[in-house]
Amino acid sequence: MTEIRQESGNWLSRRLRRLTADPNELDAEALLSDVRKTAGCEPVSQCHRGKVVTVTGRLKSVVHLPEGSVPTLEAELNDGSGSVILVWLGRRQIAGIEPGRTLTARGRIAENQGRGVIYNPWYELSPA
Repeated sequence: MTEIRQESGNWLSRRLRRLTADPNELDAEALLSDVRKTAGCEPVSQCHRGKVVTVTGRLKSVVHLPEGSVPTLEAELNDGSGSVILVWLGRRQIAGIEPGRTLTARGRIAENQGRGVIYNPWYELSPA
């Protein structure tokens, strides 16, 4: 009988938390849970410069640099623990790379202006 009460208490506290928590916090927790489920991926917050990493998350923003400059496509990937910038040099756009899309990226992490960056990453888009 005690076990049933503990389970229902946990269920009730989870439900209550979902009703009262900040939606951004809940989204971050869901993203981080996906990172833990995806084999070989690590949280962005644990990635260090110079290391080859595999990260997964949701694209927060995608920026196409204007005409007249070197073609560059930049996307911010968030996994709930932090963000990393994915940069494709020589590309103005890539089909499927758009805000809200989930993907897995792999490459050597660098640092630019204090932020983690992966240049020309290998990537795999998750089903929409």
